[in-house]
Amino acid sequence: MLQQDNTIALVIDIQERLIPAMNDGADFVSKSCQLIKGLNILNIPTIVTEQYPKGLGNTVAAVQDLTANAPVFEKTQFSALTADVQAAIDDKKPKNIIVLGCETHVCVLQTVLTLREQGLAVYLPQECLASRTLANKNNALQQMQAVGAVVSNVESVLFQLLGDAKNPAFKEISKLIQ
Repeated sequence: MLQQDNTIALVIDIQERLIPAMNDGADFVSKSCQLIKGLNILNIPTIVTEQYPKGLGNTVAAVQDLTANAPVFEKTQFSALTADVQAAIDDKKPKNIIVLGCETHVCVLQTVLTLREQGLAVYLPQECLASRTLANKNNALQQMQAVGAVVSNVESVLFQLLGDAKNPAFKEISKLIQ
């Protein structure tokens, strides 16, 4: 179960030159920022990757601003689980990983398949995942769900992490969701 003390987030390739090609790219970035704001309120550690930033640009500014304290790892392989990223994950010893980013059917899919092989619980807020086509995104979500990843949404993920309306962050998260 998602809890503040056993969960991290992995932000995969939300980059300048990728977003214009994504289906509903602007909404995807907006929802990703909403989630990251909530994760920051809840002190959930975040790791960021960038696929070949020389060619695809850096993480979009709105996400960069919210992940300023997170480590950023460059990669050329499609899975986000480079040796450095894997070491950063292992260092945190999470039971759960919230994965967001693009492209759902390439980098996200390959990453999630490996995380599941490692026995980690993976949560996928569906509005924080993007592909160039909706069909590719939906197909990837089906594949990831078939291996046990939980397809969810921003509100469900944040309220699972809260766990109780008595959580000191409840009011701030509630305002973020409205």
